[in-house]
Amino acid sequence: MPHTHLAGPRPTDQDGAGPRLHLAVTADTLIAADLGPRRRPPHPPGPYRRLLTRPGALPFTIGNLIARLPMGMFGVSAVMMIADARGSYALAGAVTATGLGATALVAPWTARLIDRHGQARIAAPATLLAMLGGLALLLCLRHGAPDWTLFAAYAATATCPNIGGLSRARWNHLLKGDPDALHTANSFEQAADELCFMLGPVLAAFLCGTLFPEAGTLAGGALLLTGMAVFLAQRSTEPPPSPPAASGSSPLRAPGMPPLLLACLAMGVVFGAMEVVTIAFADAQGHRSAAGVVLGLQAAGSCAAGLVYGALKPAGSAARRYPWSIAAMTALMTLPLLAAQLTGSLLVLAGALLAAGMATAPTMITGLTLVQERTPDGRLNEGMTLAVTGLLAGISGGSALGGWAAEHLSTTAGYGIPVAAAATALLITVATRLTAHTSGNAHPARAGHV
Repeated sequence: MPHTHLAGPRPTDQDGAGPRLHLAVTADTLIAADLGPRRRPPHPPGPYRRLLTRPGALPFTIGNLIARLPMGMFGVSAVMMIADARGSYALAGAVTATGLGATALVAPWTARLIDRHGQARIAAPATLLAMLGGLALLLCLRHGAPDWTLFAAYAATATCPNIGGLSRARWNHLLKGDPDALHTANSFEQAADELCFMLGPVLAAFLCGTLFPEAGTLAGGALLLTGMAVFLAQRSTEPPPSPPAASGSSPLRAPGMPPLLLACLAMGVVFGAMEVVTIAFADAQGHRSAAGVVLGLQAAGSCAAGLVYGALKPAGSAARRYPWSIAAMTALMTLPLLAAQLTGSLLVLAGALLAAGMATAPTMITGLTLVQERTPDGRLNEGMTLAVTGLLAGISGGSALGGWAAEHLSTTAGYGIPVAAAATALLITVATRLTAHTSGNAHPARAGHV
């Protein structure tokens, strides 16, 4: 008798689930029967899961997050501690501004040493020195030392390494040759920045107000030391040091870097002015205590947008995307201005800040990607720190401008400063790109720096 092949009903052909029945028989012999469940293909992991499952990535990320949280705590803690001890917010502001200025001067040198000698060798003692400065500030306040000692003590905290730059340098080392994964890593880092600067001030204010004025500084110091120890212990992911002979030229002389740093400065003005003006607006409405929550919504919008942006694969180069990102940021920054002028409602303003924040992370991610691309080999920490220094300097100037506008013009008029600063960053970027295109036509070899 010829061989006969019989197939029973296969419900899995329609619905993809349940058992399947498939029989092959001869006249009197059962050859095979498969009654097992059909296995579904495994769901591919998401981009962030693939990122953090790389060897050594999760441990240094945990240390990075622990060490980064205090970066949003120290400024608020210092202001509350000094104001409580000396009864002067003006003195507190002057001391913290001095520390910010010292950071702008010292941080690039610290980053250069890290590039040349390695993260563990330089970052560990630099962190300890910064913590000694914070402890000295606390002791000077407790024992009634002269005011000038407060400036000297807080200036010593400027040696604290840029933990975000250290982490991005590790990702750049691990993911070299994989631009999609590096884009996801940069997005994750930016979201972490937003999250820590959203939670840090809230935690600092809670500790200083609930326990004692020095609690924020002490807790921040403990978190920084613990996180940095965990981070630096992961030697397998540490980028190799680049001696001077192997390092490229200064990032300040790299093609395309100076205008990029100027754009960072302008965007820092956006953030600094927005913070001060929002506090003044909430105070004028009789809800100053709600200012932190309202500003937190802006950071939350940026954090969410950064995570979504990192899960995507944006088309085109970072240089092409950057002007469009800043243009979107400029457009969305008009929403708080319109909300303040047309409604005067803090609730409406909160929604406008949430929407405005959604352009922040994609713009910063794209900008820092350009910094990585344009920084010479062996100088990545220095290049990233210069970008952060530009942002800090802009935040300081923006805070001053925002405070002046809120006091001498109006709180609603103050929201025009972030719009003007974002538009300035856009003009710088577009002008640089047009100039680069023009020179690229005459010098094709330089077109890669566009």
